[in-house]
Amino acid sequence: MPDAESSLRAETGAPLRARGAVLLVSCYELGHQPLGLAFPMAFLERAGFRPVAVDLAVEPLDAERVARAALVAISVPMHTALRIGVQAARQVRRLNPAATICFYGLYATLNRDHLLEPGAAAVLGGEVEEDLVALAERLERGEAPESAPAPHLGKLIFPVPSRDRLPALARYAAFEGNGERRVAGVVEASRGCLHECLHCPIPPVYGGRFFVVPRDVVLEDVRRQVAAGARHITFADPDFLNGPGHSFAIVQAMHAEFSDLSFDFTAKVEHLLAQRNRLPELAAAGCAFVVSAVESLSDLVLAKLDKGHSRADVERLLEAMRAAGLTLRPSFLPFTPWTTLDDYVTLVDWLIAEDLVDCVEPVQLAIRLLVPPGSALLGRPDIQPFLRTRDAEAFTWTWAHPDPRMERLHQTVTEIVHWANHMRESPARTFRKVREAAYAATGARPEEARATHAERRPVAPRLTEPWFC
Repeated sequence: MPDAESSLRAETGAPLRARGAVLLVSCYELGHQPLGLAFPMAFLERAGFRPVAVDLAVEPLDAERVARAALVAISVPMHTALRIGVQAARQVRRLNPAATICFYGLYATLNRDHLLEPGAAAVLGGEVEEDLVALAERLERGEAPESAPAPHLGKLIFPVPSRDRLPALARYAAFEGNGERRVAGVVEASRGCLHECLHCPIPPVYGGRFFVVPRDVVLEDVRRQVAAGARHITFADPDFLNGPGHSFAIVQAMHAEFSDLSFDFTAKVEHLLAQRNRLPELAAAGCAFVVSAVESLSDLVLAKLDKGHSRADVERLLEAMRAAGLTLRPSFLPFTPWTTLDDYVTLVDWLIAEDLVDCVEPVQLAIRLLVPPGSALLGRPDIQPFLRTRDAEAFTWTWAHPDPRMERLHQTVTEIVHWANHMRESPARTFRKVREAAYAATGARPEEARATHAERRPVAPRLTEPWFC
């Protein structure tokens, strides 16, 4: 029987390059088995490399793998991952001073100048996989890397993501719903986004473009994860409904093949409203919940962020989702320079009144606007009065709220949420504490909120990893 290396050579037709010469490092992908490793590994394998990988979310950095690597490429798709990744790069430099270090992903592009200063040889963004292959090939030929090419925004020929040598799916977030717990897998049907919300890290890199992953590739990725034990699939697209024809075709094919498979996805409020007549179709195909970045109930704040929806749209969507039998899990950005204390109180009261307490992770009530160096917000005059300094170590611009009560409330809510997470407190109890803190900041006492259904029923469908960047 041929070994794995012989099979790889036969499949790709490429000469097999040095084993372990490329080490891919993932730092954090919201509790999922990282696509930021699985796709690059597949591209590198197709080119004849035999990369190794480590996911720092579930395993330590392996000193032996680092010592063997000529190229260490660190995936940083979000802010948390970037901060972990920089620490990992310092450790790599101590263990293997000769290794070439590369950062890739959304937050690599936004912070490329800072990342290149301490010694990263390359920073890659956009559709990075072919650039990663090209970098590995340049190093193999003894050539110097191109340090910061423009983000690659060309169409790729996708192989099926390579997952065989990644940590098992069971080590990541699970799906909980209807009284059961399921192993969760993750796929991408598209990358990038059509829209240019000002606070989002995607527009500065993709500029309003998105790229689809071929349906056959997505479905084969689903099959392999089901074979590995997955009974739920998360579509990790920034917006699953950027290309609704493509997305619905994948859902239909997936449900036809795996009728018991549940799934979730993320989409903009306006896209979900545009597809409201098809929401029952998604529910019938196994959709367990939908994440949507509501961000705020203040129309002023929504306009400052260029979100493309209003509070009235959010309420129409909530009604449509419930009519279709779908759970909406809204995410929020409750601390911005334009959010008033009254806005915050309104938000918490609304979540209780609409019985959404068990559909929102408490950490969402503490999220503060992040302004990374490449943020589109930096070019807008509205943010300028609030900006203070660039914190290079934290990879962000600091800002101050014009109302000191909001700054104090943010600190208080952060402490409440941190303690609740440590003590595994129920979301309903945490929400009540946050509400009391918000009212206390106004100098008023809250009326007794009615008991929510969330206090008397199983938790709404969810993943076990709280969502935050």
